[in-house]
Amino acid sequence: MTSAPARSPQQRKHDTLRRLEHDVDAWVATAAEDGAAPYLVPLSFVWDGATLLVATPATSRTGRNLRATGVTRLGIGPTDDVVLVEGTAVAVEPAELPEEDAEIFAGKTGFDPRRLAAPYLYFRILPRRIQAWRTAGETDGRELMRDGQWLVRD
Repeated sequence: MTSAPARSPQQRKHDTLRRLEHDVDAWVATAAEDGAAPYLVPLSFVWDGATLLVATPATSRTGRNLRATGVTRLGIGPTDDVVLVEGTAVAVEPAELPEEDAEIFAGKTGFDPRRLAAPYLYFRILPRRIQAWRTAGETDGRELMRDGQWLVRD
């Protein structure tokens, strides 16, 4: 079996940005402050060009972990075309989120936490590291962002 040739770094960045702009769901990993009990859940997200916005119940394990540590890792896309995002998360109360952002989130994801009885928090996730690859031939050079800076110019 042959694999497709590796994409150029510029093409990988382009494809990654497209996935961030058009995908809706991600696997979101968090852990407690002591590092125990890693937790993984699917959450919907919106990309604004700089941060990802997610929402989860304030009292959920994910919500508690994100508030306590501010650290997360997201897996976006299928395993044969994955984007991994490591980032820092900041909690945003629904009343503090600009109405336009809440409407964009609800419109894109089909999910509006403001309409639920359970208290939700939004989290803005600032990417610190982004990796992307499709095949084993793309594992070299998979890092596209480091320390919040794109390594690849357009």
